[in-house]
Amino acid sequence: MAALITQKPAEGMIIYNVTTAVMHALADDWVHWLLEEHAPEIINTGCFTKFHLLKLLQMEDSEGATFAVQYYAENITDYERYLNEHAVTFRKKSTDKWGEAAISFRTIMEVVA
Repeated sequence: MAALITQKPAEGMIIYNVTTAVMHALADDWVHWLLEEHAPEIINTGCFTKFHLLKLLQMEDSEGATFAVQYYAENITDYERYLNEHAVTFRKKSTDKWGEAAISFRTIMEVVA
């Protein structure tokens, strides 16, 4: 059996998590927009090094699917730069495009191990 090798994130790295509930009828379009436009634009700010898109399995309901996007910042300073210089613009773009069809909440986490 082959050993599973994973790359451990650096301690002190920040994960900016955006969890979004998306109406079923728009979920595929939202995922495409996120992967092709929104997340790459956020990465291009230079505040984050990568992102992962996840679908929550136990959050599915009759109205929509729930996704989490995790953006990785090297440190709190890069995350705070994103908040101060870019967050308002990106949140407005998302709200203008999706309105009430995609509702998000945000959390921030620090990698400890």
